[in-house]
Amino acid sequence: MSLSETKQKKCICAGLLAHVDAGKTTLSEAMLYVSGNLKKLGRVDHQDAFLDTYHLERERGITIFSKQAILEREHMRLMLLDTPGHVDFSTEMERTLQVLDYAILVISGSAGVQGHTETLWKLLEQYRIPTFVFINKMDLDTADYDTVLAQLKSRLSDSCVDFSFDRDAAQRDEEAAMCDESLMEAFLEEGVLTQEQLRHAVVHRQIFPCFFGSALKLEGVEEFLDGIQAYTVDPVYPKEFGAKVYKISRDPQGNRLTWMKITGGGLKVKTVLTNAGLSVQEEDVWEDKVDQIRLYSGEKYQMTDSVPAGSVCAVTGLKRTQPGDALGLEPVSIEPILSPVLTYQLILPEGTDVPSTLRSIKQLEEEDPQLHIIWNERLQEIHIQLMGEIQLEILKSMIAERFGLDVSFGEGHVVYKETITAPVEGVGHFEPLRHYAEVHLLLEPLERGAGLEFDTVCSEDKLDRNWQRLILTHLAEREHLGVLTGSPITDMRITLLSGKAHAKHTEGGDFRQATYRAIRQGLMKAQSMLLEPWYAFRLEVPQEFIGRAMTDIPARGGTFDPPETDGTYSVLTGTAPVSSMRD
Repeated sequence: MSLSETKQKKCICAGLLAHVDAGKTTLSEAMLYVSGNLKKLGRVDHQDAFLDTYHLERERGITIFSKQAILEREHMRLMLLDTPGHVDFSTEMERTLQVLDYAILVISGSAGVQGHTETLWKLLEQYRIPTFVFINKMDLDTADYDTVLAQLKSRLSDSCVDFSFDRDAAQRDEEAAMCDESLMEAFLEEGVLTQEQLRHAVVHRQIFPCFFGSALKLEGVEEFLDGIQAYTVDPVYPKEFGAKVYKISRDPQGNRLTWMKITGGGLKVKTVLTNAGLSVQEEDVWEDKVDQIRLYSGEKYQMTDSVPAGSVCAVTGLKRTQPGDALGLEPVSIEPILSPVLTYQLILPEGTDVPSTLRSIKQLEEEDPQLHIIWNERLQEIHIQLMGEIQLEILKSMIAERFGLDVSFGEGHVVYKETITAPVEGVGHFEPLRHYAEVHLLLEPLERGAGLEFDTVCSEDKLDRNWQRLILTHLAEREHLGVLTGSPITDMRITLLSGKAHAKHTEGGDFRQATYRAIRQGLMKAQSMLLEPWYAFRLEVPQEFIGRAMTDIPARGGTFDPPETDGTYSVLTGTAPVSSMRD
């Protein structure tokens, strides 16, 4: 399809999200099939689903990597991004959120709103993504319309409104009007709501249209696509180039693919892209030429010379891009909210060349930055941070396939972090023969979850601007370890107060040593605190087991709110340390 043809259609990028086993991949299959984009309907349980392209996805029946499919209708081009539903792969899902125009949240009609569904809802709220809800598996005897709709309103939002096409339009408009004052005013004046008013309310997250059906039996899927077409707004993009990188992968030939959403202008083959102009240090600036632009649908792709704004594509030729990179006019991405809480030692086969293996498997960290592949100098071990056991199994398989190594993992440990409780100044000197550098840093505690911030208030009369920028680079370039348990530091602001250089003897590497020493000296003087990760949990158990659960949770150091009843189940919500709740 040519550039001009694409522009005549509404072009929407929508992501499918769900708790595992809600039928998300089955819905994407059904949407592609009923719109004529798939000739044969695959099934997850038959291991032939169009978007489950990796063999472990087919064997396990779960989505591990986000995938793209292009769905063409007469007046709409829908770029579907199928994301992982299992909590172990939620960081892959979260990176995809940053490029979505709309989200499609899939909920099982028989299971209702589940624990991970609420996590997804909070993320969609955080990223301000307009959301359509498809309640799947309504053909099952255990699925009850009234129960599910009540759960949507009580546990997600009062603004979830049934938009099914067989509903009375006046009743739908009345419910929608209750969600927003301006809608209520319009409804009281006219007695109806226009499609334009409803579209506006959807895109501003004032209402969340809900549709009911069965993806497996193709019930309600056509109506759902009609609903997306009717109640979405074609995004308007600036004329200047912008792009957001959300994923790095490699094709079967080993070519590095940078997946991006074009958020302004357009992109042509042979364009030189750079991250210059953003808040990066000079030595981190790169320039690379776009060799190919690929539009993927499942495993297959077509190459194109150019793509307009709004497109999601994979690009070859870029060597230093990372998930979260913002190019051109695009603002810098926010840091992911979800992060791993477990770390495992990677045990290599005897006789393996450790340095070259470490370099190779760092490729996997490029593809999933949340893995945090770390060389522990003190223990002389490779450590990897993960979300859970299933991710561990997938990683073992990927290392065997990609690098021919049969690795194993040590016992998992909880990822602790360290911070400080009061401001402290650290000073670092580096002064061997013919070298000199001095750095003064202020370390201040921040609120929980703030991460690390770096700043400078140093006068350029005291220290040249280039040296200051170099010190800030050294602060950000590595994980600095605390002094209590050697865990990474977090939740503090580190500010450069002052520094000294020698006109003749100072080199760049001198400031690296002085910076590291200033942090260490400050931490040695500070009152440090160990931070332990906790889970927020929702536990659903049959009512006869609620007493046992209420005994077990305090025994594991957890707390919970008074139990609630949800049908035949009792529900406990609370918090508990990861260390005692892991299994």
